[in-house]
This record gives sequence, structure tokens and C-alpha cells, in this order.
Amino acid sequence: QVQLVESGGGLVQAGGSLRLSCAASGRTFSRYGVGWFRQAPGKEREFVAAASGSGSRTLYADSVKGRFTISRDNAKNTVYLQMNRLKPEDTAVYYCAGSQALGIVVSSTRTLYDYWGQGTQVTVSS
Repeated sequence: QVQLVESGGGLVQAGGSLRLSCAASGRTFSRYGVGWFRQAPGKEREFVAAASGSGSRTLYADSVKGRFTISRDNAKNTVYLQMNRLKPEDTAVYYCAGSQALGIVVSSTRTLYDYWGQGTQVTVSS
């Protein structure tokens, strides 16, 4: 089983940057695919980015492509989401998720992720 804890959220002006971190427990973390999702008030949780177990494969939502970068350091059991050129529409609670089924491939399908963190708030002011 994997436990996930996000950090790094906060308030930032439009055009600014933030880096989210997701610390994972468990010695087999490198076998898990990971993803970042977000949920804005009144909206469904949506896919942001994903990385395979090794980090060699990545996938991004069109809305963040070219602005966000997902990476992972398996030696530290940590996943990162570097967010640049932030926009007010990026405001949401960001969740880290892990999947046993996605160690090699990547997916934006929320139901494939078994483990979820509690989320961290990102607010982008205009």
C-alpha cells in the first residue's frame, strides 16, 4: 500500500510559478505510475499530468502542456509538478495519485488510480 502527501501549494499571481511535491511511502514506489489531478469548486476532478514508474513516459492535459512538468525522484519517493506561467483557471485543489496498474504505461483515467493524497490548494490571482 502507498500513502501520498502533497505539499507546495499556495497563492501566486498570474504568470508566476509553483512546484508541488508528493511524498510517497512504500519501498516499491518505483513500480507505481503516478498522476496529478485537480478539482476546482463546483467542477469534477480532472487529469493534469502522469508519469510512468521510471518517469520515462509522461502525459499531460492539453490545458497545461508546455507550462507544467511532472517528474519523479524514486530514490526520494517523491513526485513533483512544476507549474509555470500559471493562470487564474489553474486555481484548484491538486491531488497526487498512484496506480499499481500503470507502472509502465501512463493514463489520464482517474479510476485506474488506487491511492490518493489529501490535496493541496493552489490559488492563482489575476
